[in-house]
Amino acid sequence: EIVEHLGLPVAGKSLVGQGGIIVTRSLAEAAHLVNRLAPEHLTLCDGATNLLGRIESAGSIFLGGYSPVAAGDYASGTNHILPTGGAARLRGGLSAADFVKTISVQRLTRAGLGRLRRAIVTLAETEGLKAHAHSVETRFQES
Repeated sequence: EIVEHLGLPVAGKSLVGQGGIIVTRSLAEAAHLVNRLAPEHLTLCDGATNLLGRIESAGSIFLGGYSPVAAGDYASGTNHILPTGGAARLRGGLSAADFVKTISVQRLTRAGLGRLRRAIVTLAETEGLKAHAHSVETRFQES
């Protein structure tokens, strides 16, 4: 069918370079494999709903016989800007959150910094960042 729709040269090249059929012994093994591969698109057959909770790394999941990739690409409302090359292990598709700038603000009291003091100084010194350690210690020196 793929040969008929895409033409033999295109289909053959695609299948040789990126295609494959993998048979697993269990759903747990299948989920583990999917999470390692982190595919851009993952199609699951009817009856695979119970597998959804085990999938942690896929760009977009198409569940059931009436959920073709083309629907997600063009009309079902899901995102089509998806992580490729296994990047779905690290992130999902592009979202509005990617365009929101966030700024972290820290405000500690003397007592709060005092509770963190040892951890900060120890980590800073371990990393060889003496000025970081000093920036904490100096705040507790008596004037």
